[in-house]
Amino acid sequence: MLTKKIRNFCIIAHIDHGKSTLADRLLELTQTVAKRLMKEQLLDQMDLERERGITIKLQPVRMNWQGYELNLIDTPGHVDFTYEVSRSLAAVEGAILVVDATQGVEAQTLANLHLAREQNLTIIPVINKIDLPAANVDLATAEIIKLLPEVSPADILAISAKTGQGVEKLLDRLIEKVPTPKAKLAAPGSRALIFDSYFDDYRGVIAYVRVFAGNFQANDKIEFMATGKTSEVLEVGAFKPMLEKTLELSEGEIGYIVTGLKDLSEARVGDTITNYKNISALPLPGYKNVKPFVFAGVFPQDGAEFNDLRDSLEKLSLTDSAFTYEPEKSSTLGPGFRCGFLGLLHLDIFQERLRREFAMEVILTTPSVAYRIISIHDQETIIHSPHDFPEPSQIKETLEPFVKAEVITPVEYLGNIMKIFSDKRGEYLTTEYLDKSRAIVYYNLPLSSILTDFYDTIKSVSSGYASLNYEYADWRKCDLVKLDILVADNIIEALSILVYRSSAYQDGRKIVDALQQALPRQQFEVKVQASLGGKIIAAARIPALRKDVTAKLYGGDVTRKRKLLEKQKKGKKRLKAAGKVDIPQEAFLSLLKR
Repeated sequence: MLTKKIRNFCIIAHIDHGKSTLADRLLELTQTVAKRLMKEQLLDQMDLERERGITIKLQPVRMNWQGYELNLIDTPGHVDFTYEVSRSLAAVEGAILVVDATQGVEAQTLANLHLAREQNLTIIPVINKIDLPAANVDLATAEIIKLLPEVSPADILAISAKTGQGVEKLLDRLIEKVPTPKAKLAAPGSRALIFDSYFDDYRGVIAYVRVFAGNFQANDKIEFMATGKTSEVLEVGAFKPMLEKTLELSEGEIGYIVTGLKDLSEARVGDTITNYKNISALPLPGYKNVKPFVFAGVFPQDGAEFNDLRDSLEKLSLTDSAFTYEPEKSSTLGPGFRCGFLGLLHLDIFQERLRREFAMEVILTTPSVAYRIISIHDQETIIHSPHDFPEPSQIKETLEPFVKAEVITPVEYLGNIMKIFSDKRGEYLTTEYLDKSRAIVYYNLPLSSILTDFYDTIKSVSSGYASLNYEYADWRKCDLVKLDILVADNIIEALSILVYRSSAYQDGRKIVDALQQALPRQQFEVKVQASLGGKIIAAARIPALRKDVTAKLYGGDVTRKRKLLEKQKKGKKRLKAAGKVDIPQEAFLSLLKR
């Protein structure tokens, strides 16, 4: 295909504004997929995406319209998967910005727009869901113009992705406005950027690429410029949306390359592939290293499955380059991994994918954030786990990460939103008004404050109308202590957490009460305690299961009953001294949800 006949674009929007539905209509209109094979959210290939109604993975597809080749990348909308969006934007020249006519501009709309502007993409604003009774096209138009002063009302398309109204006009606008593919570097040599990949048991690593210069064919010898690894191309092709073999991938096109590599570390997202027929000495810029926000320990339920877990994480990291992992050993749980995630939803999806795709049942430790510790000798370390927290006498200063949060909300809920931020130690910055009825409020607050139920609380107090986005801001001083949890007088490392000294008692009380409800009863009384620096600050007891040892007696002297009860009492005492309690996975999950 001639480069001037190619258009590369992606769809960006807030969650549930209709990106995947719009992609369905585009596939139908361009007859990329036969009608008998069409289904809702076709590009959401994972069962998990279809069950939850959210896009988790970016998904490319090639369409043809009026002699033009259109390469679309459908992107996620949730803040936890922003890295997927940023990688997609680096591979295209244009972006369709979708805004829901019933909800208007929301937090992730702004965040994705900023990402698209950083890549200097052509923005095509679209108002979706105009077929709904609650649609307010005029208000949505005014909000978009405020975000994009350079556009006029005539530049904003009003469509219904569900019915297909206006979608054909959008295709024509794409061809008219999105520029032809351009090279990122004015340098000789063939170059293709890996923007995603996955592992096939039979064909090795399959790289999703955007070709910026040159072309690639089967049997070509290629080099991965970051690792220096060479390989032979087994197959090239396009996404229709399933893999479809082609003769070559030429400049400007988006497609896949079957590399045949079995070592997953040799073909990473962001690397540049060059062709020995026209070798390049200068790699493409690649991507910024992602910084995980949330950390949790991941351990196999059976220690013998450690190697299987390691292989599963390695394969999963190919399709989800936003999560990180490194080996970790726990005296209680054995060998495992310390994993980093972009948020709690990311962690939840990760655990579910491990279970479904790799049949791995794991134990997750309590999520935490990274802290910066400065010792009395002025040595600085970053800790990701409560187990790494040094003795208080060795700490000079503790710093925690702060994020800048923005919430778009109807004005009538502004007071409720600000109260939540105040309760979470938020620092007010400013308020902007999109119009008379909607405002954007900005706060700085500790990342640890939004780990648990912050998003749900924001939605609850705003009747579901508010939307949240956040980004890393800086490091601030904090007074941090390690809270240990004891079950049957044994410290459970997986349940240890780092808390603020001022709220240590309340946090300890909540965990103890939660464990008291979650742990199964044993044959002996079980003590559950929260300890701060060796001092017990909260405690509860789980009563023992008891058998009625006097049931077999049917009379006689009362001393016979007392004798049996005393014997039982001594047995329970011995069990209490020597007995151990296995913490079931359900107990860990109940604490995680709390």
